[in-house]
Amino acid sequence: MLKSSSHRPPTWQCYLNLCKSNVVIEMIFTSTVGMLLAVPMLPPWSALVYGNLGIALAAASAAAINHYVDRDVDKKLNPHRPIPMGYLTPSQVMMFASVVGIMSMIILIAMVNVLTAILTLLSMFGYAIVYTKYLKRMTSQNIVIGGAFGATPPLLGWCAVTGSIHPHAILLVLIIFVWTPPHFWPLAIARLEKYQQIYSEHNIPMLPVTHGVAHTRLHVLLYSILLLIVTVLPSITGMSGLIYLAIAVPMGLGFIYCAILMMRRQDQKTAMNTFWYSIVYITVLFAALLIDHYFRITL
Repeated sequence: MLKSSSHRPPTWQCYLNLCKSNVVIEMIFTSTVGMLLAVPMLPPWSALVYGNLGIALAAASAAAINHYVDRDVDKKLNPHRPIPMGYLTPSQVMMFASVVGIMSMIILIAMVNVLTAILTLLSMFGYAIVYTKYLKRMTSQNIVIGGAFGATPPLLGWCAVTGSIHPHAILLVLIIFVWTPPHFWPLAIARLEKYQQIYSEHNIPMLPVTHGVAHTRLHVLLYSILLLIVTVLPSITGMSGLIYLAIAVPMGLGFIYCAILMMRRQDQKTAMNTFWYSIVYITVLFAALLIDHYFRITL
């Protein structure tokens, strides 16, 4: 039943909360970077506007489906979400997800191109159904495999502008794919007790629960080292130059340093600091790609 309370937020805000707007904003940022890197100067405004709108709506639809599928889990992990709070019913959430998802496909097919629509649909289906419904419950490496679906926005942005798949776009996807595990696992360590409850009640395995916190900290370190190697590839392949490299390497070393601190201090505060650093890291890294791109054009 819907909760009737003086503290109930406006209905529009409840639906907005379904969209995971902070995640959508980060995705649109990386998709925009993909669009801008795809062409020498600026892409067509229609690709920027309609491409990002379609991608954002698809991401919002996938997020809403995630709320629906995980509604029982969220009673423990995210009790503040609209369904556990009783602000929205599961049927309302799925109706919203369906309408927004259909809108995204119409916009991408009519205003952008079919390839972008197909790739966006596959990404949305992969995250909302394959990952949320199945992979998350099958293996403690769920976040690694699921990260492939969340890493696609730069590729989608590139395709929205060019109508094709380019190796440089794949490289952007690879960076986000490798970044995802050392970004998420520190948060899982910091919220270990909640994930232990979820594993016992809903059989959703997370690496710190199934293999231990020490094992997970080691994996965060190994992935942060791999991430540094992967983020050097844009300069090696000629996609980017020295400006990007001068930013990527220190930021990558900083990530490794955070991972080492996690192994030494072994507390929740350090894990959360690593999680927040990872968000700053990916934002700065993609901004560096843009800065380098336009600086090289002006030379």
